[in-house]
Amino acid sequence: MPPRKPVAVNATSAALLGLLHSGPMTGGQLVSTAAERYGSFFSVTRSQVYRELPVLVDAGLLRPGKQGPRASQQYAITAAGRRAFTAWLAGGGAGDALRSPLVLRLLHAGSLGEEQRAELVRTSREVYSARLDAARAAARGEPDPYRKAVADFVVAHTRAMVKLLDAIPAG
Repeated sequence: MPPRKPVAVNATSAALLGLLHSGPMTGGQLVSTAAERYGSFFSVTRSQVYRELPVLVDAGLLRPGKQGPRASQQYAITAAGRRAFTAWLAGGGAGDALRSPLVLRLLHAGSLGEEQRAELVRTSREVYSARLDAARAAARGEPDPYRKAVADFVVAHTRAMVKLLDAIPAG
C-alpha cells in the first residue's frame, strides 16, 4: 500500500474532524450537524463535505465505517485525525475572512429595482431579527465559558447585521 499523502487541515476539514469527535457520522449527518452547530458563524456546504471526506480518508485522518441505507457511508475519526485536529486547534490563526452573501447582495443592490431592494432588506431584517432572538436565548443558557464567548459573539454579529439593515433608508 502506498504511503498516505499528508494533508494540511483547513477550516472545513477541522470542522468535520471536530464533529466526528462525538462519534461516526455519514456525510448527510455531517452536513446537518454542521448547519446546526456552526451555522451562525461558519458555513459548511454539502459539496464541501463530500469533497473533503475522501481527502481526509486518503490522508488517514478518517476511516470509512458502516455502510447504511441508500449507500450512505459512515466516517470515523482516526488517532491521526485527532492529532491533526488538535494541531489545527493549537495552531492559532490568521485573521478570518468575512463571507456574507447578504453583504455581497447589499453591496450590489443598486442593480436591483427599488421594490426588489426594499424586499431584500425587509426579508433580511426579518430573518436576522429572528436569528438575534435565537442567539440571545442560546447565549443565556450556555454554561461553558468558551461556548458562551462564541454565543455572545454570535449575538454581537447578528446585532451588527440588524444594525446594517436598519441603516439602509426605506424606499
